[in-house]
Amino acid sequence: MMMKRRHFFRLTTAAMAGLGCFASTPLGAQDPKLRFGGEIPPEVDLIYERGLEWLAQKQTDGGNWNDGQSGSGVDGICLMAFLASGEDPNYGRWSFQIRRALRHMITSQDGRTGYLPNSMYHHGFATLALAEAYGAVDETAIWQGKKPHRSLAETLDLAIRCASTSQKKNRWGGWRYMPDSTDADTSVTGAILMGLLAARNAGMEVPDETLDAGLEYMRRSTSRSGFVAYSGGFGGMGQSMNRSAIATLVAAVSKQKDEEKYPATLKHITSQLEHRESSHYKEYFRYYMAQALFQGDYESWQKWNAMTIERLQNEQAEDGSFNGTSYSTGMSLLALALNYRFLPIYER
Repeated sequence: MMMKRRHFFRLTTAAMAGLGCFASTPLGAQDPKLRFGGEIPPEVDLIYERGLEWLAQKQTDGGNWNDGQSGSGVDGICLMAFLASGEDPNYGRWSFQIRRALRHMITSQDGRTGYLPNSMYHHGFATLALAEAYGAVDETAIWQGKKPHRSLAETLDLAIRCASTSQKKNRWGGWRYMPDSTDADTSVTGAILMGLLAARNAGMEVPDETLDAGLEYMRRSTSRSGFVAYSGGFGGMGQSMNRSAIATLVAAVSKQKDEEKYPATLKHITSQLEHRESSHYKEYFRYYMAQALFQGDYESWQKWNAMTIERLQNEQAEDGSFNGTSYSTGMSLLALALNYRFLPIYER
């Protein structure tokens, strides 16, 4: 029943979109299958269902996840895993978990600074998750009779202002681990930019100068070889598939595919589809690689997705988790979430 309901929702959405443009769609228009997806592999459904069951069990009564790694970013990752599954976020099977997670994230925010703890890395992922929930979740149901703390729009506005204020203190134009950091790195900067771009796509006001400075930092950090520097903001020293995937994704979502360095980072990651990261970084790598390939080279994503499904089948524990943690489980599920294509940030 769960699988049928998701497929029905997908097909209904695709059909409604098709009715509006069928007669006038130009020959060069995007293939509906690429946008809405085809039949979801049953292995993906099984992996995803088992993973969400485990995450639901591990969510605390307060609405967060706290099993080793914790913070608003981990909560955001787990929240997005539920939002991406295709269930109705207001009436579906996981609506309770979604509402509870949002309540915790909103109340954990510093109402004065807009900071979503425990680091700016967490802040970026939390901003992204809140932006994906904004407009999709019925806010009257979030508080369930309790006095509302603040709206999603207010929470996002505060988060955006926090990122902008933090950036102004940073001489590089990027972000590092703490709001007052004066150095920057491409990993944290990429996470913040994805949160800001998602917020802008959701209709929130994001200062152009904030986005422009962050994107310029990413460009300066990228070389014509497709290598991306970790910090320092110059060139691209050392090979890192993680950093090249982040740079590719950020450029694609910010609509900068015509930049001369975008083809270089895309070529770098598409030429190494069988690359595997060490256990410490593999979930992080898969999360960004899935989105970067999907945005840049659909055929490469299809090949990579098939390999990833097989690997995750073998890695998923009997209890449905990955590596026994909420962070690893949420990130692993999101590496498969493009098979569903419900989150706005996954639009191509």
